[in-house]
Amino acid sequence: MSTQRPPRLTPLPDEEWDDRTRAALTALLPPERANARHAGNILATMVRHPDLTRAYLRFNAYLLIDSTLSVRVREIALLRVVHRRDCGYLWSHHIAIARRAGLSTAEIDAIRYDAMADDLDRVVVRTVDELDEHSTILDATWAELGRHFDDRQRMDLVFTVGGYSLLAMAVDTFGIEDEHRDG
Repeated sequence: MSTQRPPRLTPLPDEEWDDRTRAALTALLPPERANARHAGNILATMVRHPDLTRAYLRFNAYLLIDSTLSVRVREIALLRVVHRRDCGYLWSHHIAIARRAGLSTAEIDAIRYDAMADDLDRVVVRTVDELDEHSTILDATWAELGRHFDDRQRMDLVFTVGGYSLLAMAVDTFGIEDEHRDG
């Protein structure tokens, strides 16, 4: 992944958090974690704009919690997106989630190199690549997705790719520092 850009925006300091700031996180965090220390750098930075954060996190919570996609498929798509966007922050934060979803270290590595062994995994990776390259899914790939997914799942896949592409762009543009990084 790329070299981290210097922060353009930093996490909102604890002393600047108020009820409105904490309320912006309710879609993803319980009240006791809605603070700078527990929110992590991405959420603590996003709350500099509480209205945008609240709106985006409702959508993001859908992708993470209520989507018709399996967690495994979501994480394959998400990791492929953030790899293509060169977003080390989101890559590092989703490795543990991908492992909990049943992806092995070898499968996670294969996502980077478009070397997935499973047919469904390969079509998910191809879908991400086509959306990134063409802003659409080619007809043959759409048809192949239809052998694995219903229309709602295909819609959720498109929005998952778009949602995490947007988030990766924001993280990289804002220069959000990765808590997992040494130094």
